[in-house]
Order: sequence, then structure tokens, then C-alpha cells
Amino acid sequence: MEKEWREVEEQVERLMSGQGSEVTGCDLCPEQCKPASLKKTVTYIVCAVIFNEKVKEEAGFDCEPITLLLIQEQGPQWIRFNFLAKITGGSLKTLLEADQESLQAGWWDRKAVLPLRGRDIIRIIDCGLKYSQEPWHPVTLPLDLSCRHIVQKLILVFTNAADKIWLLLIKAPGLHLPSAAAVKTHAVTWAANMVVQEALPTAYYDHDVNTLGVFSLQHSGRQQGRTDGVCFNTLVALVPDRVQRNQDGEKVESTGMLQPPPVENPRYLWHEVHKQTLREKLLEKIKNTSILPLHSMY
Repeated sequence: MEKEWREVEEQVERLMSGQGSEVTGCDLCPEQCKPASLKKTVTYIVCAVIFNEKVKEEAGFDCEPITLLLIQEQGPQWIRFNFLAKITGGSLKTLLEADQESLQAGWWDRKAVLPLRGRDIIRIIDCGLKYSQEPWHPVTLPLDLSCRHIVQKLILVFTNAADKIWLLLIKAPGLHLPSAAAVKTHAVTWAANMVVQEALPTAYYDHDVNTLGVFSLQHSGRQQGRTDGVCFNTLVALVPDRVQRNQDGEKVESTGMLQPPPVENPRYLWHEVHKQTLREKLLEKIKNTSILPLHSMY
């Protein structure tokens, strides 16, 4: 068992460093979860910077992605990947050079009145400026590893006031981090809630399931309909509600918990992290949320 603990902790350290992990299956994959198929069951929106040919066609520039800034989602059928990029060549298309591929891009000084179909782009611009001035998470780019579904591999943690930290794990066929597929009717981040509901059905209603961000993400897409999925290696914190209720339904103030809520499903267990360096890294990420944000737009 000690060897398995060590292997899990080593995997967590790899994911935290931005590496990936092969997706060989899915622990929670409801029947309604079909494999991702581009343009059929899933749409990926890339904020105009990852595919050099698209930037070239639409604006005239060659560019190189630096890092993901922010991932936004409205369920597995709509996910937008926002990148920070730098120009490496080309020139801005003029009106005379415009064609059917052109969006007629232009420079904006952030002061002039700008006609917009939606104002969400302003937030992305501000996010890019903030990151350029003071990066708050490591450089994160997609890893070339295939996946069939929209999946989260969960580093799901519980901490107490003494800064002890536990990982929620699945026992068989060997200790491992839980993975869960997104369902069409909910946010992508709902997958973490499904895991907590299955493992801790009673405690679920007295805790918040907080998705703090993404350490890394994996996508290949070489075989349409078979590798169109994405795996998000996600940090999730299980946090007790400040106000809880007793057996009579009366509100009582939470005094803090020394231990994680007991597991009710024999499929799961809590593992306390004893390795000091790993515990310190996890606590730093939890407290500062210094990882790639994943925002639900529901």
C-alpha cells in the first residue's frame, strides 16, 4: 500500500508541474456521456491565437501562443480557450487585402469607442494585460495526449486549520485520482460534484465543491470522433459551509473540521499527504489559486 501512496503522490507532483497523464478510462462516465465529436457534440472556441493559419487568414499576422490565459465553458458542448500570443511576422490586412476569411482585425487603444457584439472580450483583454505585467500562473499549453470524452482528472483535496491536507482517491484497480466525464446538461466543472456526491452523499450538502483551476490539459484530436475529447487535470477543494444545520434543521455555525468528512462509498478513501514538499505546494496553490482559471459561464 505504501508503494501505491507514493505513486499517487508522484503523479500529483507531475500534474502540478504541468505534465499530463494518459487517460485509460473514466471512473464516472454516465450513460448519457457520448465520446466527444467535433462539430457534433462539442465545439471548441480558440481566441484567435493558437492556429497560426487562422490568425494569418483572418488578420494577416503570424503568431506564436505563449500560454493559455483562461478557459471558459458552458458545458461540454461549448468550451473557449483564451491564449496570450506574440506576433512573429506578417502584417495587418488592409481593406484592399480583405477576403472571405478576413474578420477585418484592427488595433484598439482601449480608449476609442468600439462597437462590440458582446463585451466578454474586454475581460479577456484585461486578463492578457494583467498576465503580461505580472504572471500569476505558470505557462500552460495543451499537451498532445488523446482523450475520448470531456474529462476531469481530479486532485480533490480537503484541508483543515492546521494545514493538514487529504486527497480523495479511488481504490481499484489500484489507488488513483478519480476521473469524471462532463454531462451535457451541466457545467464541465460539475464532474467534481458528481464524484463528491458518489463518495460522500451525506456530507455533500454541507460542503462547497470549489474548482480552483487547471494544472494542465490534454488534447490530440488526430482521429475525428475518437480523440476529440479534452482532459482537464483540475485542482478542486472540498470546503465546509460556514453555516451548517443540525439534525433538527436548525442553523449552527461551523467550528471547523479536524478531519475530512467520512467516506460513505467503499470505492473511495481519503489519503493524508505526509510528504512535506507536496503538502506545501498544494497549500500554496489552494491559498493563492495560482493556476490556470476554469470559469463556468452558466
